[in-house]
Amino acid sequence: MLNRLQESDIKLLRVFYAVASCNGFTAAEPVLRMQRPNISAAIKKLEERLDLVLCHRGRGGFQMTKEGEVVFQETKRIFNAFDNFVFNLKSLHDDYSGHITLVLMSSLPMSLSQAVSQAVKSTMQKFDDIHFNIQTRLYNEVEHVALSGECHLVVSSYDMVKPESLVFHPLGVANSGGLYCHESHPLAKYRDEFPDKVRLEDYASIGITGLSSSNYIGENQRMSIHTFSDSFESCMAAILTGNYLGLLPHSLVNNNPGLGLVQVGGIDFSFKHEFYAINGKNTILNPVLKHCIRELAYFASKNT
Repeated sequence: MLNRLQESDIKLLRVFYAVASCNGFTAAEPVLRMQRPNISAAIKKLEERLDLVLCHRGRGGFQMTKEGEVVFQETKRIFNAFDNFVFNLKSLHDDYSGHITLVLMSSLPMSLSQAVSQAVKSTMQKFDDIHFNIQTRLYNEVEHVALSGECHLVVSSYDMVKPESLVFHPLGVANSGGLYCHESHPLAKYRDEFPDKVRLEDYASIGITGLSSSNYIGENQRMSIHTFSDSFESCMAAILTGNYLGLLPHSLVNNNPGLGLVQVGGIDFSFKHEFYAINGKNTILNPVLKHCIRELAYFASKNT
């Protein structure tokens, strides 16, 4: 069992990280510039060092074990933090090269996703040796990821009290949405407002993990949260069963027409969450990151 991380272990972890990211040994060959027998030997040696089975390989194809998935996620965090350390170290020497880790909140509106792509392209054109590692995280992970050193910037909405440990750069766009149900739900006929006879607490609702509870309270009623989801997409799936009410961004609904989603309750449960580029206060905002933030704001406002 591994008690101390050695340089050789880091090399083995990089091989495993590439194989897991590529979802197979063959696909990882050009990335690692290694032949399959050497990759297989490295994975086997890592498994021996960790005393764990990380993946199954055979006729059924490549498949990670539960233990392998945990090691993969932890390895991702290690390498993200290490890449960020190297990037920040180079910045102290006015060397603006390396990898920028950019984390996007799931369920971003398409216009903002396009702004991210345009800002990344602009930044890579201005700084020759910059590459982006773009990842997606759930809403309830945003604060942790920004603080942990795993990334340089997070693009997300944020409706909670803003902690002093994070820096928020407004992008000038917002996530607007409302209360939705499926057309088969008993409340689907009340699109404008709920009459006095309707008690919203009698109907099961689904909440979003990490979203402020104030979002679920209207002027005279509050939603009855029976269960939680970790993203707007999975919340939408629950709403489509016809058993739940839930908050959804209008952009997500508009991108999925024909599903029978109906906004109900009028403006009582409408929400508007501003989007930000977020970084931890320990992140060094060098010219590369400052340029990226400016471009994000520019293209976000241009695309709305």
